Amino acid sequence: MRSWSAERLAAAAGAELLDGRGAGPGPERITIDSRHVSAGELFVGLPGEHVDGGAFVGQALAAGAWGALARPERLPAPGGGGVLLACADPLAALQHLATAWRRELGATVVGITGSTGKTSTKELLLAVLRGRRRAAGSRANLNTEIGMPIEILGAPDGTEVLVLEMAMRGAGQIAELAAIAEPDVGVIVNVGPAHLEQLGSMQRVAAAKSELLDALAPGATAVVPAGESLLAPHLRGDLRTITFGGNGDVRLLADGEHVVEIDALGERLALEVDFRQEHMRRNLLAAVAAAIAVGVTPSGRVSLPARPGRGQTVQLAGGVTLIDDCYNANPMSMRAALDELAVAVARGGGSRQIAVLGDMLELGERAHELHAELGDYAVAKGVALLVTVGQQASAIGERFTGERHAAADADEAAAIVPGLIGRGDVVLVKGSRGVKLERVCEALRGGEPA
Repeated sequence: MRSWSAERLAAAAGAELLDGRGAGPGPERITIDSRHVSAGELFVGLPGEHVDGGAFVGQALAAGAWGALARPERLPAPGGGGVLLACADPLAALQHLATAWRRELGATVVGITGSTGKTSTKELLLAVLRGRRRAAGSRANLNTEIGMPIEILGAPDGTEVLVLEMAMRGAGQIAELAAIAEPDVGVIVNVGPAHLEQLGSMQRVAAAKSELLDALAPGATAVVPAGESLLAPHLRGDLRTITFGGNGDVRLLADGEHVVEIDALGERLALEVDFRQEHMRRNLLAAVAAAIAVGVTPSGRVSLPARPGRGQTVQLAGGVTLIDDCYNANPMSMRAALDELAVAVARGGGSRQIAVLGDMLELGERAHELHAELGDYAVAKGVALLVTVGQQASAIGERFTGERHAAADADEAAAIVPGLIGRGDVVLVKGSRGVKLERVCEALRGGEPA
């Protein structure tokens, strides 16, 4: 946004320019965190539930911010330095600004949602596009009505493909994000039993995810799982639809240890990969379908960096293997993680499968049932020792027939789990973010955070 004047920026945001006319080049970046403001940034003071970010406008300007956008009553008197933009609703202004920048870029925008696997599919798509298109994507979990606009505004001039992860907590939220991003390609990775507490049924979860498809203009591309009956009512005849997985348009032909062969709309592709998890390879199919939608035929090596909390495998002392997947969890991702645990033991010759499983939150009335079913699944996959963490997770142990322990919270689990581990064991740690199972991973690593 460096090329935008203060006047143009104000018009795009729907804000009143109080000070800074003729200020020269616009901001280099947008920030909402006054603690880390750098010179050249526009600080947006967002009102929060407990704290109004506008209260820190003075601090941001003193730190060298290019300017500030906040409610009028939060802005200092003009003439003190820095561009001042006033708006009654700073979040709406931020979102309007993001849409304006998205249009200025002229990039092809890919929106990705799903009950699980959004982030890895996004990262896989960026890896596939690397070197073939100037692509940018949202970082980490910046995928909400606040984070996504910031990521759009962070896309550099010249971006050709913008890949945006879209999170959902309830009905209408994907529609809100899609209205900001105006996607050209909509990817639904899967539909699973997440957010049932807010939505009540799988049909309503599918409808909420499908708000992404509803937002696509005629002629745009929808990328969806093959044979997903929950999405069938939401598919549109005026869209190009590419299916993946199973007998879809993009499907797996051969699944080698380091090379996968894919049928991509009749073209045979061979890709080198550095990950073995079955669910990751399925996410790769979604990424390949999305790449084709933006005019790229994938080839060569596709590398996905392992990250703490997202399935990272760590070798610990005593030949112990830790699978750190504690970032989040729902029934679908829990089963995928238990699949990977079984494969890891079989592949590496580990002595035991140990699962440390925390509460899966936001499951509503079916929470007890869905947790209990996971106990059956753990038995079927060969888990030898189970540690449940949290009140809801204790239901997993009700139908688990092996050795089991129950911890009330992550701190208690962190105290007992290291003493249960033996040489050669493979340990999976997974649960919803609110359970804070990273504390267990830190305890297993010897107290060192990742």
